[in-house]
Amino acid sequence: MHSSATEFGSGKVSSAPSTGVTFVYVAFLMVAMLVYHMIAEGEFSSVLTLSAVFQCLAFSLLGVQTVSSGSIRCLSSKSLLLDALALGCRLCSTTWLNGYLPEDPTGDYLYQIIDFVSLGMVLWLLHRVRSMQHEGSRHHSDVDVLSALPFASVAFILSCLLHGDLNDRPIFDALWMCSVFISAVAVVPQLWVMTHSRESVPALTAHFVAVMAFARVLSGSYMWHAHSELTCEPWIGDFNHAGYAVLIAHVVHLLLLGDFAYFYFKNLATSGLHSPLVLSESYMV
Repeated sequence: MHSSATEFGSGKVSSAPSTGVTFVYVAFLMVAMLVYHMIAEGEFSSVLTLSAVFQCLAFSLLGVQTVSSGSIRCLSSKSLLLDALALGCRLCSTTWLNGYLPEDPTGDYLYQIIDFVSLGMVLWLLHRVRSMQHEGSRHHSDVDVLSALPFASVAFILSCLLHGDLNDRPIFDALWMCSVFISAVAVVPQLWVMTHSRESVPALTAHFVAVMAFARVLSGSYMWHAHSELTCEPWIGDFNHAGYAVLIAHVVHLLLLGDFAYFYFKNLATSGLHSPLVLSESYMV
């Protein structure tokens, strides 16, 4: 660890060694290729498992960032809490019910294992962030002010109204839908911290948000083709509200990241992969 990076409010930029970051990316890309070609044998439903793989990659990048720098700069504990809730809700359904699992062999065990690994990493990151905040990061705590409760509450209410019936168990159908809705808005507290911290965003924290967005693009692409199969008991006529609700949740997530994407890709093009990101002009300031 670099001792200078432990000053949470400092403007200094700390980044993980490039070799370590490269190893993480290469390792997960190899896992993704193995999953798609060797285990799923090219089945389209494995896109859901690939989405979970890249979500796990995103959390791994945050882990590399915090361990290598000793800093939690620009990380939101509220966003991590929402991610943990989303993963927990999804696992409540997928660990013993088949309704929302990939139809290829990855749905038998691998999909759930990846989610468990992601959940463990999120809980570790959440513990680390909160512990370091309590140790003296007053500046960071003042920025991380958005509460997770309203997001989780609204997601739960909507999931009770709009859930599908693939599990044929209303509680667990609602929990799966709740995971979709919470995942869509979990990035909001993170974006708030990044745009209100008045300092540059560490490169790997920016990559975390970008990789999470890519994971949502993958799951959204699957849902675009399969949303009609996500059946429900319609409220109005034969309108499949569950399928469209899932699609809208994915669109909301990507819309929230629209401004971030502009600055992220502009920074990549002008400053490179390991450069910190400045979001001072973002719409959330």
